[in-house]
Amino acid sequence: MSFSYSVKKEICGLMTDRDRKYACFYGMLLFCKNFDADNIVFQTENDMVSSLFCSLADDVTGCSGVVSVSKTEKKNDTVLYILSVEDQKHRDEIIYRFHISSRSLIHRIQRDNINNNDIFAFIGGAFLSCGSIAEPIKEYHLEFTVPYFNLMNDLKDLLIEVGFNVKSTERKGNHVIYMKDSEEIEDVITFMGATMSSIELMNVKILKDVRNKANRIANCDAANIDRTLKASDKQIADIEYIMEKVGLENLPPDLVNIAEVRMEFPEMSLRELGEALDKPIGRSGANHRLKRISEFADKLREEYGEQSE
Repeated sequence: MSFSYSVKKEICGLMTDRDRKYACFYGMLLFCKNFDADNIVFQTENDMVSSLFCSLADDVTGCSGVVSVSKTEKKNDTVLYILSVEDQKHRDEIIYRFHISSRSLIHRIQRDNINNNDIFAFIGGAFLSCGSIAEPIKEYHLEFTVPYFNLMNDLKDLLIEVGFNVKSTERKGNHVIYMKDSEEIEDVITFMGATMSSIELMNVKILKDVRNKANRIANCDAANIDRTLKASDKQIADIEYIMEKVGLENLPPDLVNIAEVRMEFPEMSLRELGEALDKPIGRSGANHRLKRISEFADKLREEYGEQSE
C-alpha cells in the first residue's frame, strides 16, 4: 500500500455527516476529470475513493445508483476506476445542489457551498480527486494537479488562507500546486484528517534523520581511520629506516618504547598508542614523540644523501 493510498483511505473514513459529505463531494467534483452539465466523469486508481464517490453522489442527490462504474486494468497491475454520471436528470440535480447557475461558475470555488468547519473536507475531496503525495522515505512532495488556471488559483488562495505555504507551477498543460517542506506536508495531511499518516510521516523523518546521522558518523570514522593509517604508514617507514641505518638503540628510551608499540600496532590511534606505552601518555604527547622520530629519520636521510619520503 502506497503512502498516498493510506492518506486517501483515512480521508475517506472521515466523511460521516451531511455537511462533510457535501463539502467533500463538491471538492471531488470540481477537481475531477470532467465536470459540467453535460459530462461528469471521475477517475481514480483507489478503490476506497471510488466507493466514496458513488456513495456521496447518492447521498447528496437523494437517489440511488447515480454513478456508473467501469474498470480498466493498467500495465502496472493497477485498476483504473472510471465513474460516470450518465443520466441527465442526475447531472442536473448535482448542478442544482451546488448552486451552479452558469458555466462560468463550474470551474470556480463557490465559498457559500462550504461551511468554515468543513473546509478540511472540501480540501480533502480535492486531494482525493487530483492530489498525490510521494513516498516520504524517498522525498517530501505533495501536490494538487488542476486543469484550470482560475480553479488552481482559487484552491491556492484557500490553502494559503487556512495557513499553508504552497507554490504553483505549470506542467504538461496542467496547473500544479505543490509543497516540499516535510512539516508543511505533515500539517496539510493532518488538516485533511489523515492523522495516522501524519504520524507515519513523522516516524519516517526520524528514521531518515537517524540514518543520515549514522552515515555521517560512519563516514567520519572511515575518514579518521584512513588518516590514522596513512600517518601510521609514514611513521612505520621512518622507524624502519632508523632500524636499517643505525638501529633503534640510538633513539632515546622514550622514543624506543613508542616506536616498538607503533610497529606492533599500526592501526592504533594516537590516543590508543599513548595509553599502550609502559608509562602511558596522552594523545598530544604521543604525537610529539612520533614527530621527534620523524625528525630523527629526516636527519639521517640528509646524512646519507637520501630524499625524505
